[in-house]
Amino acid sequence: MQSLIDAEVWFEPVVVLEILGAEITLSPIHACAMDIIRKGSGLAIRFPRFTGNIRIDKSAEDATTSQEIVEMYNGQLKKIIRQ
Repeated sequence: MQSLIDAEVWFEPVVVLEILGAEITLSPIHACAMDIIRKGSGLAIRFPRFTGNIRIDKSAEDATTSQEIVEMYNGQLKKIIRQ
């Protein structure tokens, strides 16, 4: 699946960076988990920010997968419903 955003710079996935965000949201632009939650939508991290932590203990293959992002998205929805 291709993103609808053209990147200015591409690099080989070698380093794993730790990021935080306010929440995971549906996005008509981002391709992560496209069409899994809603047709024509992927998932995006709202207000992403780098923690400063470079995960030297992980390889690119160990980085969070699209399926794990879907599970995080569903988990945050369950948390909202319980409140």
